[in-house]
Amino acid sequence: MSFLVIDIGNTRLKWGLYDQPAPGAALLAHGAVPLEDIDHLWDQHWSKLPVPQAMLGCVVAGEAIKRRVEEQLTEGWGLQAQWVSSSRLGGGVVNGYEHPQRLGADRWAAIIGARQRALLRSPNDVQPVLAVMVGTAVTVDAVDASGRFLGGLILPGFGLMYRALESGTAGLKVPTGEVRDFPTNTSDALMSGGTDAIAGAIERSLRRLRVRTGREPLLIMSGGAVSRLTHVEELQPMVVENLIFEGLLTLAAAR
Repeated sequence: MSFLVIDIGNTRLKWGLYDQPAPGAALLAHGAVPLEDIDHLWDQHWSKLPVPQAMLGCVVAGEAIKRRVEEQLTEGWGLQAQWVSSSRLGGGVVNGYEHPQRLGADRWAAIIGARQRALLRSPNDVQPVLAVMVGTAVTVDAVDASGRFLGGLILPGFGLMYRALESGTAGLKVPTGEVRDFPTNTSDALMSGGTDAIAGAIERSLRRLRVRTGREPLLIMSGGAVSRLTHVEELQPMVVENLIFEGLLTLAAAR
């Protein structure tokens, strides 16, 4: 039985085909397309794949994008789309958001995926976990050792930061510089500033979670721009390529 998972983000659609709907399933095929190319999903990516028996996805893009994906799933495979909505409880995580249903479905899936990783890493002594997704936006979400989602941050990703500086200031262009401890040119200053802003938010959240739980948290990071942070010595994350997919598989298994 093959199983399809889909993550429709702000700029890209990511998909993965697994051999079963369960954590640890084997990845058979995967891909990503910009949202502007969404109409070519079937012709260019899905038409030659084994037919999945079911699917589960999360979507933060607009309704029109969602409908176009659903049309291709139905017309190509006769597959009914199933989309995740955040809830009070799911995948072994208790949702502590003030209004649980308002938590983004992609964040919910990533949080559940991170909790699953923590359980697999040390099932008899589960660590609190900080789940960080680095994409168009950056989310930093904390889960305690019992599996309760405590809350988290949302901040601009690298691209949004640099475009804001470019459009809001005179003479500053999107940087092509390097990350330096003490930058001595504008390009390096911009690149280092963006990296330090995001890394600093993560470090502060780690410190808060450590104080809150009295335990050393497990830092898990994922997302299309995560490579820009893996060199930061203070973070030392576990990098997971498809954290949202792992959360979707955990939710699918529970169903």
